[in-house]
Amino acid sequence: MKVLVGMSGGVDSSVAAALLRDAGHEVVGVTMRLWGGDSDTGCCSVSDVDDARRAAQQLGVEHVVFNFSDDFDRHVVGPYVDAHRNGRTPNPCIECNRHLKFDRLVSRAEQLGFDAVATGHHARVGTHVDGSFRLERGADRAKDQSYVLHMLDAQALKGVLLPVGEFTKDEVRSMASDLGLRTAAKPDSQDVCFIPTTDGRRGFLESRMSFTPARVVDREGVEVGEVPAVELVTLGQRRGLGLPGGGPVRYVVGIEHSVDHDAPRVIVSDAQDLLTVGERVGSVVWAGDPEPGQLLVQTSAHGDPIPAEVSMVGGGSVDIRWALRQPRVAPGQSVVFYDPSDRWVVGGGIVEPPAVPVRL
Repeated sequence: MKVLVGMSGGVDSSVAAALLRDAGHEVVGVTMRLWGGDSDTGCCSVSDVDDARRAAQQLGVEHVVFNFSDDFDRHVVGPYVDAHRNGRTPNPCIECNRHLKFDRLVSRAEQLGFDAVATGHHARVGTHVDGSFRLERGADRAKDQSYVLHMLDAQALKGVLLPVGEFTKDEVRSMASDLGLRTAAKPDSQDVCFIPTTDGRRGFLESRMSFTPARVVDREGVEVGEVPAVELVTLGQRRGLGLPGGGPVRYVVGIEHSVDHDAPRVIVSDAQDLLTVGERVGSVVWAGDPEPGQLLVQTSAHGDPIPAEVSMVGGGSVDIRWALRQPRVAPGQSVVFYDPSDRWVVGGGIVEPPAVPVRL
């Protein structure tokens, strides 16, 4: 089988290419050039492209580079900026997987005559009880990445291989070391790849939008602080709010971007006021046929799954009702549904803001 392997310059994708090569497949490594601006971290830096090329050379496989920077700007960077401008907290890695790695790259692979696309994600492609392909959690629960791949439905998975999903991270590093790969001890990337560590999120966004100051008020509406940019505030935040030290811990429990006040308001209160009985989730994608009901719901990449009742409300949206009240999820973040056994991805979507602004 002819396989195009996405090589990011990290240890997982390097070992994925090695495993497929050793299994007898015709392997070509590809690195996507996504970001044309400054980058010193993640899979967009020049050093990561070099690491991928050298790993391919060590493995004796062909390596190519595809320039998808226009698609990346349109589908990832632009929406990331717009989300902050509109009071949402985006997840750019999920959108990169959705639009670039498993859409644009797959389309290019098909055009070039490849039989499959592979990546180094820690997740598995399994056969569901109905005979269709379904995404499963990876063997290493601590490194499981099924959350960020939840948009891959049964049809998409027909042409996807995830070879390292059967191994733990330690086993992957051990294989890389045995192969003499220079990526064997390379640390995992933890940051948004197109945001330089020197400027951070604030510097990146400040060069692309105007910031709006906001009053920080308590639940009675008494002003207790001020933030220079409401666009940088997210639900559940507890630091950087201009609050005096020594008092009780307070969290952002509401953000009013457009209200009849002199400035937008950030509402802070204790952890109890951050709890909710449920969420509205839009832009839902299902692994197969919609499967609402009693499911496990994960609200962050490495969070614990939470029991909830998921019900259809129409228009591609669902309502989640938690078995026990949970901290509210920031609008713009993704939630992923798993079956009650916590093995299979059932679907997922993006948390919508409340229909009525939170007023305590």
